[in-house]
Amino acid sequence: MKELKISIVMLLLSGLVSCSVPEKTGWDLMPQILERIKAPEFQDKDYNINDYGAKAEKDFNNREIINNVISECSNDGGGKVIIPEGEYFCAGPINLKSNVNLFIAEGAIVKFSTNPDDYLPVVLTRWEGMECYNYSPLIYSFEQENIAVTGKGILDGQGANENWWPWKGKTEYGWQKGMASQLDSSGRPLLVRMSNENIPVEKRIFGKGGYLRPNFIQPFRCKNILIEGVTFLDSPMWFIHPVESQNITVKNVTVKGLGPNNDGCDPESCKDVLIVGCDFQTGDDCIAIKSGRNNDGRRIAIPSENIIIQDCKMKDGHGGVVIGSEISGDCRNVFAENCEMDSPNLDRAVRIKTNLYRGGTIENIFVRNINVGEVSESVLRINMKYEPNEGNDGTFIPIIKNVKLSNIKSNKSKYGIYLEGLESSKINNIFIEDCSFENVSSGNIINDSNELYFSNFIINSEEQSAAKN
Repeated sequence: MKELKISIVMLLLSGLVSCSVPEKTGWDLMPQILERIKAPEFQDKDYNINDYGAKAEKDFNNREIINNVISECSNDGGGKVIIPEGEYFCAGPINLKSNVNLFIAEGAIVKFSTNPDDYLPVVLTRWEGMECYNYSPLIYSFEQENIAVTGKGILDGQGANENWWPWKGKTEYGWQKGMASQLDSSGRPLLVRMSNENIPVEKRIFGKGGYLRPNFIQPFRCKNILIEGVTFLDSPMWFIHPVESQNITVKNVTVKGLGPNNDGCDPESCKDVLIVGCDFQTGDDCIAIKSGRNNDGRRIAIPSENIIIQDCKMKDGHGGVVIGSEISGDCRNVFAENCEMDSPNLDRAVRIKTNLYRGGTIENIFVRNINVGEVSESVLRINMKYEPNEGNDGTFIPIIKNVKLSNIKSNKSKYGIYLEGLESSKINNIFIEDCSFENVSSGNIINDSNELYFSNFIINSEEQSAAKN
């Protein structure tokens, strides 16, 4: 009987027996997506900011000069705006425009102001999956095409416990009793209420007094984006956050920041995205795929789809490759391969999170050839009861189906896989094949999950059956 069960599972996994994984959403779809993702090309014309009066001096504000050069370059048909070697101070946001490659040369450091007033006036943005007008991201681009940030230099947000991070409202990030934070009634709770009540976006004005930290770089409704080679340090909040954008390449980027919500790369409601060769050491999720929160995600209704993650390193944070929790607009066709994840401070390797308020359909998630040195919780965590403080009476039932892990090696974790679905919506079609997890202290937890297919799935040298625990 055991041999028959294993044979059936092998046939399912090989595709010789039909199952509910659609034909065109397996690994064979990835080459088609890669063919569509093309880095933008630029006119062969250079604009060195020093030729326009920029100065590598600690207290000299280069913001206006940099933005003027970007505008001139764009108006001339595009090219490369060069920030050469040296340390440059920028008191306020850089506004990236069409056909411009902002090139941060090796040896160049751009340090951004930590004075919130420098990031006014407010701009249209998404904050934790909800639309509003808030402080500008440090680098912002709205409805532009063919844009890039490249080079081997450093972009330093200078986030710290002395400036942006206390707004989180937690003492470990510098908050003290009596300080204002995003938890105040004029901040995050107000934005959540406005989103839940469908208040028009033009009336959701934050900025000064709202204590909602800006992201580092946000291309909003843009096409043909390249972010390559640069190092990002210490963002006020999320680092790389493309929104409602298409044809995106994030390549050979280093992200370092252990502040609150210092997610590394969060494509939100984006299509055709390649994240390759990047190094993440973050205070939150390394890569988190999103599509809007609650009513805003459903109203905008743009899924994240066709996301490819290759050859990345993840260290620290709540998860390596993560989907959610702001996933109300759906997510499909995510491919992650050939990555390394290793840190006692990295909670999970692969994580999917939602709840009865977020909802969303998450499907066709494929992960293979991952080396996990150590994670503190689980190699795979799927949670449909994320953030239970939102309540259990939501009516937007999430769907999670078709998740396949192949050739995942892990040396240490508390759990192997930790699945928590809902009685009203069980997790469906989880495939685990050719995976070996050693030094697992507490086995698997599997609740409210259907159609589990295990083949050569080893935990602590013992083959696992697909029986639920």
